[in-house]
Amino acid sequence: MQIILLSGGSGKRLWPLSNEIRSKQFIKIFSNGGENYESMLQKVLRQIHEVHSEVSITVSTSKTQEKILRKYVDSSVSISAEPCRRNTFPAIALTATYLHDVKKISLEEPIIICPVDSYVDDNFFASFKTMAELVKNSSANLILLGISPTYPSEKYGYIIPASNENVSKVLEFKEKPDTKTAEKYIERGGLWNGGVFACKLSYLLSKSAELLKTDSYEELLKNYSSLPDISFDYAVSENEKNIFVVRYSGEWKDVGTWNTLTEVMEENSIGKVYFDSTCENSHVINETDTPIIAMGLKNIVVAASPDGMLISDKIRSSFIKPLAENIHEQIRFAEKSYGTYRVIDVDENSLTIKVVLNAGNKMRYHSHEHREEVWTVVEGKGRVIIDDAIKSVEVGDVIKIPVGVKHTIIADTNLKVIEVQIGKDITVEDKILWE
Repeated sequence: MQIILLSGGSGKRLWPLSNEIRSKQFIKIFSNGGENYESMLQKVLRQIHEVHSEVSITVSTSKTQEKILRKYVDSSVSISAEPCRRNTFPAIALTATYLHDVKKISLEEPIIICPVDSYVDDNFFASFKTMAELVKNSSANLILLGISPTYPSEKYGYIIPASNENVSKVLEFKEKPDTKTAEKYIERGGLWNGGVFACKLSYLLSKSAELLKTDSYEELLKNYSSLPDISFDYAVSENEKNIFVVRYSGEWKDVGTWNTLTEVMEENSIGKVYFDSTCENSHVINETDTPIIAMGLKNIVVAASPDGMLISDKIRSSFIKPLAENIHEQIRFAEKSYGTYRVIDVDENSLTIKVVLNAGNKMRYHSHEHREEVWTVVEGKGRVIIDDAIKSVEVGDVIKIPVGVKHTIIADTNLKVIEVQIGKDITVEDKILWE
């Protein structure tokens, strides 16, 4: 059994903690004992390995998030990176061809496809074994996992099964309904469509060949930007006649909005937050160093990061996406492969950033055509390379980097640097990489 975890998305619904670089699956919100927190991705990976210790996992993500993802997974987890964002069907097809062409996985291997942003108990992942056995031993081409509804939700599509048995043939799919229609679906035994699929690898490759005109990893990678933007549901599931569903009745929440996110938080606050005794059913997440005092809040969510602040009624917070899409400010906080960077100040001809490098990591060796930089080491020890010359640095050292000069910094210990970029045209595109 191979598991494909879908870990993409731009994270607009959880602004300001998520952005184009740092999607929601990287936000550390789940308490892991003491002051430690784990992200959605870390939680899902931990649960899968606890239930299926020997299973192979491949994470499907976007190219922009590949380096960050490497910080969250060990070497046993493979990564299939989309060159650009499409939708779930092209992403799954690319990952399937990667498994076959690069990892040499058998065509008969059961493949489980699962989003990474669900909050579930361990029984959810235990059901993958049932799905894999059906793939191997039943006549079905495709197996779905259907979630037993706990209320008539308008947020999810519905799977209508032929019976109320644990495993049933699928009669039809229904789009996201209004509440009254959802009640009728539930009366018919309808299940929420949680976006979990199982099939043989050969089935995915055949669908790629049929709908994308190739089952070659190299061809899909080369032509990815021209592939159709279509979901796996629309492209495959809803057109498959020989399809079954496995019923799952345990805990399941789609953590896609602030409202649902606060429902699974174990604490009412993260960061420097102070509530008075009159607050009710309110949550505050503060990623800044500035304290937040909350008084008299009822059913409110507050989220603060260097990119901005959200203050919202919990129900209204689900409608943030159109507003967040209109914000085109420079991203002020991002995780990088080497650590993090945080924008401190933006001026017309300068940009000041706090860079944190984890011990043993380094920046890419690069140069700029339109700006000079001044680095001040404020914590730790390391080495800089300036036009191939190596120099040790420590707290208090100042390094000036003229325009066009190749440079990098290597962290021998955890290293903090204040970086001032000076120039009239400071953009992320002004970067030339060198070996």
